[in-house]
Amino acid sequence: MPDALLARAVQPLPVALPNLFKRGSPLTLDRDEHLATIEAIHSGLAGLNYISNEQIATAVFLAYHLDKPVLIEGPPGVGKTELAKSVADMLGISCIRLQCYEGLDESKAIYEWKYGKQLLYTQVLKETLGEILDGAKGLTESVAKLHEFGDVFFSEEFLEPRPLMKALKEEAGCVLLIDEVDKSDHEFESLLLEMLSDYQLSIPEIGTIKANPDRKPLVFLTSNNTREISDALKRRCLHLYIPFPDADLESQIVQARVPEVPAELRRQLVTFIQALREMDLKKVPAISETIDWAKALILLHTESLDADLVKQTLNVILKFQEDIESVTGEVQMLTNKALKGS
Repeated sequence: MPDALLARAVQPLPVALPNLFKRGSPLTLDRDEHLATIEAIHSGLAGLNYISNEQIATAVFLAYHLDKPVLIEGPPGVGKTELAKSVADMLGISCIRLQCYEGLDESKAIYEWKYGKQLLYTQVLKETLGEILDGAKGLTESVAKLHEFGDVFFSEEFLEPRPLMKALKEEAGCVLLIDEVDKSDHEFESLLLEMLSDYQLSIPEIGTIKANPDRKPLVFLTSNNTREISDALKRRCLHLYIPFPDADLESQIVQARVPEVPAELRRQLVTFIQALREMDLKKVPAISETIDWAKALILLHTESLDADLVKQTLNVILKFQEDIESVTGEVQMLTNKALKGS
């Protein structure tokens, strides 16, 4: 982002805004002070030990004020899911999570009918049918009386909302996390398009259910890039890519999440992890593994890395035996490099 644009973006938003930036009318900032500026978002996330950068904070800022979902892509374990949960915690609202998988359909993602209650209703209707049709003469009058009675068989009373519908019906607003959307089918992506563009869902038997215009859900989708996401879905979202962090950012993350780690040990373990990521491994360690390793080293009363200790704890940071075997022969060299800080 150019410096001039960034300088403008970090200024507090005025109450009277063009329609382009309104979330409902009028804009309400009572609980949304944390989203008023990019710097406020950055600070708010840091207060929850989520260390972001300007790109992440800017994406959250724009997503809120432009009413746009955010598609977060990147390797597993870099903090995509944690970002959505941290934003929800920062705003003091619920995080409704939809975990995607192959075969996911509308009955698990949007809504499902309460078939048991519908069957009970049918039984009650049979028992009271005589009272309902009392006085009716002929088929026409009977049908007319039935219409007067009303059709509640397909109504919200018999509807079991799933995550997408729950998010729309949250009057106080929420964060909707659609996690690992790349694991779902292309057909499921089509189900999401109406939600992502208009914050509404069409139920054939009921009609359209819309979000509270002043409290639309803040939507985050995550993808590990296991397959290509459709252009139609991408067009409806802002794009954010979170890569593996550099050494300085990773050190900040470890300091925030595991403050008990001494500064020198933190430098050593981050240097070691950064070197591991340059190797040809089946799965390189993510930030989550770095944090787990830091906790393990503290638990083992470690003050400085040594080759034997690293070998004993490689299973904390490497998840495949073939990776552990390929790294074991390089442990001494990597440990020396970490100790020297080069």
